[in-house]
Amino acid sequence: MSAPAAPRPTTEPPSGAPATATATATTNATATSAATATATRRRGLLDWRVRFAILSVVWGFSFLLIKVGTEAYAPFQVALGRVLFGALALLAVLLVRRERLPRGLRTWGHLTVAALLLNTAPFSLFAYAELTIPSSLAGICNATSPLWGMALSLVALSEDRPTRRRFAGLGLGFLGVLTVLGAWHGFSGVDAKGTAFALLASLCYPVGWIYVRRTLAGTPGSPVALTGGQLMVSTLQLTLVSALFTSAPASFPLWPTLSVIALGALGTGMALQMQYGLVTEVGPTTAQMVTYFIPVIATTAGVLVLGEQLHWNTPVGAAIVLAGAALTQTRPGPRKPA
Repeated sequence: MSAPAAPRPTTEPPSGAPATATATATTNATATSAATATATRRRGLLDWRVRFAILSVVWGFSFLLIKVGTEAYAPFQVALGRVLFGALALLAVLLVRRERLPRGLRTWGHLTVAALLLNTAPFSLFAYAELTIPSSLAGICNATSPLWGMALSLVALSEDRPTRRRFAGLGLGFLGVLTVLGAWHGFSGVDAKGTAFALLASLCYPVGWIYVRRTLAGTPGSPVALTGGQLMVSTLQLTLVSALFTSAPASFPLWPTLSVIALGALGTGMALQMQYGLVTEVGPTTAQMVTYFIPVIATTAGVLVLGEQLHWNTPVGAAIVLAGAALTQTRPGPRKPA
């Protein structure tokens, strides 16, 4: 699951992720040069296909980690641990690179809103959702982000024109959601509140992406620096919310604690850093294909590790959702001169 970031996008970012992470290209020459150098060094260590597979697994397992974390901690606390350890991971990268955090009150003001939309709200909603729904269903709900994004972009982004294929993708994706939820049975056996939370969390991502696209385009600083600052702000937000609405944990059980640490350090910090390298090396179009592997891995992990039940409509509906999401991401080719 992508943990969406706040760099300046030149292409529409993928869903998330575990969220999620937003894979974007950057228009800042300095940031691009640094990312290219990092990607070049990594090529000798791991082929991009291996890193792509690792990223898919890490983000796919994020929903399992959330589920295990909520066994001992309140949802707000799981979300807090996620952004805290994610921020620490990215700050460590910045320290090694000797990069600075973003500057300027305007930038930090926009990062505050971005943190709320892309981290604080969706991370908390997914954690609350998984109190009552399987991690596999949460992962499938996360895959609806491109569907929400397509619908919102038609209203909010004048340059993002609709096409028949994209409208078909939106309808197909909606049909897939109904299939996953078993609409013909009257949605029996599905917790409506938890599912609504998961779908609302998925809606937060494209709302945040549109906000970032409109307010942070051209902001100085590398994607890692901007995302690190965003996660720091989200940590402050969730610290305040957790202090107001939850009580301190009475104990720190091993597996839930390790799950939260891994969710932040690996699923939010390391995964974002790896995603930036993939965008630089193979381009955003290829890198964003990780979106379509996340629900598959989330479902497999939930069934095999947590023993969650799997009915035929879940994988079938997930496949329909992914097909619809893929259609919404298509763009018309350049017009041939007359």
